[in-house]
Amino acid sequence: MSKEVYARLCVTMAKRGGMYPGMDIPEFYELVQELFTPQQAAISNDLPRGFNSADVIAAAVGQSLDEVAPALEEMADKGLCMSIKKGDTMRYAGPPFVPGIFEYQFMRGTDTEKDRKLARLIRNYKEAVNKQSKPQPDRFPAMRVITVNRTIKAGNTIHTYDQVKQYIENMEPLAVSTCYCRHQAKLIDASSHCGKPDDVCLQFGHGAQFVIDRDMGRQIDKDEALSILDRAEEAGLVHCTNNRQEIDFLCNCCACHCVILKDALAHPKPGLAVNSGFMPVWNFELCTACETCIERCPMEALNMGSDDVPQVNLERCIGCGVCATGCPETAIEMQAKQDFIAPPETRRDLKAAIKARVK
Repeated sequence: MSKEVYARLCVTMAKRGGMYPGMDIPEFYELVQELFTPQQAAISNDLPRGFNSADVIAAAVGQSLDEVAPALEEMADKGLCMSIKKGDTMRYAGPPFVPGIFEYQFMRGTDTEKDRKLARLIRNYKEAVNKQSKPQPDRFPAMRVITVNRTIKAGNTIHTYDQVKQYIENMEPLAVSTCYCRHQAKLIDASSHCGKPDDVCLQFGHGAQFVIDRDMGRQIDKDEALSILDRAEEAGLVHCTNNRQEIDFLCNCCACHCVILKDALAHPKPGLAVNSGFMPVWNFELCTACETCIERCPMEALNMGSDDVPQVNLERCIGCGVCATGCPETAIEMQAKQDFIAPPETRRDLKAAIKARVK
């Protein structure tokens, strides 16, 4: 029976999609048997679409409410399902592996034997999926970069979705948690850590409330959120999120560990895989050819030209603004690209764009 329920879970996770959907390989079963009990796998398989109350889910699963309600709470605590309270009723939904279940395992920043085992199992599964997945260089990007607003050149139109500070100002609550990618790497090999700050990943609105309720992160105010942005930018981290205008998280990513940027680097043209819609431009009267921008670029998109001025390869550039924030002479500003496709507005719109394989 347990073998059958995990086989069904593979189909369930394949349907949920995401960056690492369910795949019928040995590494999948090794991982999910560590994550899900057979009962939890059975419940996950029959979760109705969207957020639903425990009684609705119990009916769908064919179990009593007394059995299902505590199981759902345990699953939410483990990051195997999401929860949101509407009025007096808790509602639950099933997330994909990424973004979702994998991140939730390490956002607390704990270091236990189980954490270390899960870190290895998740790494093994991702590597196995990557080996068997065919590259899709023309896919519509599921993720995007948000450039640093204060580096945008005067005269450019700046949309609300291009401004991280607008999300911070307009959404409640706010939360911060440990970077899943860097912490997972540290759990596998502590010496592999790049030294970038870990406590810099932000959640907004319902996503933040879930993280707060389940003790995966802590609630913060707007001032601390802005301070975290400054710290991330100083460290050369890249603001990454879903490629839509409605967002519920903001990762501050390094190219050495974070899945969004590593996925982009695996693309022959990273600038097509993930982008902000902006590109750097130099004031060469201010530029001293110090090469700080070249050293900071996470995509290796910059080099020093023959005239001792930096050059940018726009096929590699993701428009993150890390070059501009690190320039000691403030000689770099970000300029909007012409004819860049705006992010889809909602989760549904993004799914439709990916399905249609819009280029």
